[in-house]
Amino acid sequence: MNEMNMQEHIVVIGGYGHVGQKICRELSELYPGKVFAAGRNLERAEKFSSSTDGKVQPLQLNISNHIDPTVLNSVKLIVMCLDQTDTSFVSICLDKGIHYVDISANISFLSQVEQLHSVAMSHHSTVVLSVGLAPGMTNLMALHAKRQMDQTEAIDISIMLGLGDQHGKASIEWTIDNLGTQYDVNKNGYKVRVSSFKDGRTTDFGTGLGRKKAYRFNFSDQHVLPRTLNVPSISTRLCFDSKPITGLLAWLRASGIFRLLKYTPIRNAFVQAFSKMSFGTAKFAVKIDAEGIQHQEKMKVECFLQGENEAEITAKVASAVANHVYQGPLRHGVYHIDQMFDLENLITPLYPPISIETKINGKRI
Repeated sequence: MNEMNMQEHIVVIGGYGHVGQKICRELSELYPGKVFAAGRNLERAEKFSSSTDGKVQPLQLNISNHIDPTVLNSVKLIVMCLDQTDTSFVSICLDKGIHYVDISANISFLSQVEQLHSVAMSHHSTVVLSVGLAPGMTNLMALHAKRQMDQTEAIDISIMLGLGDQHGKASIEWTIDNLGTQYDVNKNGYKVRVSSFKDGRTTDFGTGLGRKKAYRFNFSDQHVLPRTLNVPSISTRLCFDSKPITGLLAWLRASGIFRLLKYTPIRNAFVQAFSKMSFGTAKFAVKIDAEGIQHQEKMKVECFLQGENEAEITAKVASAVANHVYQGPLRHGVYHIDQMFDLENLITPLYPPISIETKINGKRI
């Protein structure tokens, strides 16, 4: 990295990947020449840099190896697009007072980063987690629904993904690896053990999509939101735009076949099959169903979101958050997106192609 001038750089780790490229392009329109696409493969980083006419710079940086902290001397902000198993790299960033934004959906890792809150505060760093579509937009929509009521008793989050969309390899692998898992959710303030792709629930995704059955899935938002929103019952479910494929996966889960995913060749075959699917659409949708009390009466709030290209919205959300953090100043410490932002001041004005709608007791507002 050129340190001839000590301009404050933005480094996107995994910046030449499927989502990382989109984040780099978004940020480089705001800060041309200050954005670096980083990863262990310098050739790929350089090839991507060339496609941007130098607006995005290349950087070789393998976070799996020991990092010389001086490499980050001119960095103000890190945007992380890779999955990590420990917080060693995050700690290096915070020790240097570098701000940090992460699009990871791995609740185990996110919980580790939360433990660095005091470190981030003492080094004047801002860390924002749960950035993207799910988690991310789901968190902000849940917050929006909660604010319509005096008391929120339960929030159900349903996500529809399009099989015709282009999904990055890491996203596909994460989905496959979570098909057969068990995990805990909050129900009436207590932890309850549930299984992925069981306990289906039919929900209305709105105009043009109608009603679809979605099944429990281990998205991190349902683990975070009970704490950040103080809501006793939260669950997240997943379906695809193809009802037959969703139904097939539910049948495979019920038959016990997903137990075979622990064997690497079978797991890899599932990943290959998903990556080659070319039918369906690129549409995605999020539906929030919230129940609670307003003026001592029962209330139901529905919040709908529809759009196309999941990676695009993840990149736009990440870029918007990164820009706010870069411009600052924001609170120092570790926060999830719904603790720092809301739909109105972050998302709604930026994305006219995305449809967001709210209904209270069935009436549009």
